[in-house]
Amino acid sequence: MAKPKIALYWCSSCGGCEESVIDLAEDLLTIAAIADIVFWPIAIDSKYKDVAAMNDGEITATLINGAIRMDEQEQMAKILRRKSKLLIAHGSCAHLGGVAGLANFYKAEDVLNRAYKEVPTVRNPQGILPKVKTIESGREVRLPFFHDTVKSLDQIVDIDYYIPGCPPTPELIKEAIMMVLEDGLPPRGSILAEKKALCDTCPRRDGRPDKLKIKAFKRLHETEWDPARCFLDQGIICLGPATRGGCSARCINANMPCRGCFGPIDNVRDQGAKSLSFLTSIIDSKDEEELKKIADSIPDPAGLFYRYSLASSMLRGRQ
Repeated sequence: MAKPKIALYWCSSCGGCEESVIDLAEDLLTIAAIADIVFWPIAIDSKYKDVAAMNDGEITATLINGAIRMDEQEQMAKILRRKSKLLIAHGSCAHLGGVAGLANFYKAEDVLNRAYKEVPTVRNPQGILPKVKTIESGREVRLPFFHDTVKSLDQIVDIDYYIPGCPPTPELIKEAIMMVLEDGLPPRGSILAEKKALCDTCPRRDGRPDKLKIKAFKRLHETEWDPARCFLDQGIICLGPATRGGCSARCINANMPCRGCFGPIDNVRDQGAKSLSFLTSIIDSKDEEELKKIADSIPDPAGLFYRYSLASSMLRGRQ
């Protein structure tokens, strides 16, 4: 009997999700013993044409990480959707748009100018920007096209399941793959992590008072905080109340507040709006001037509240 076939692909992301697969370590051998990895560009020598030549639905499951920024990524996502019985959004960028989605606050032209002309460490005296096509040795060479906006994977193709996180934990990845191979998946469209907010399993939950009241927000470098107490109780913004659990509280255990990479819990349409809502509910002031001062103490509210979810939010981006 033929083994199930697994594929992995990398779109617009930092590469951390690929590392999270490598972090499976010996468990990769367990998966390889019961499934064939037929396409994984960073690890095996397989070609795009090999995937295109496969029968539709021939791949049992494909994990795609990264947001969609380039037309090549959109094309590959559509090919892999056709060739796969199951398509799984792997990590925050594929799931929500991720950090790459923050580029939606700017025009594509401004993003390219910043990257290729304006960054202090860049030397580009001729002001050359990437082109869609060029002539090299007498031949026309075509390059991927840079889309105007960043999109989450499900804005391009239908997704069967989501593995959240920046990056997901190896445990979640292994569990998702084994669910596929053992036919134990939950209903289609499920996010393969906790249903409750991170606060429910936070190691500092016992250090959180029943009623939070904050007079000022502090940045991490501005105060010496208690590693046992709830960050919010100390005036440090933590997005745990608006973020899905299942990350093993990695940031909290490293003495850093949650920044929301696992996305919103079920039935929350906009994680940024949810974050803003719960923070305003714990501010202990009704004085207009004091409220303005408290709000101004957050230097980049859009980048904070929508760090991982802008592309899939109700805003989608605003230039």
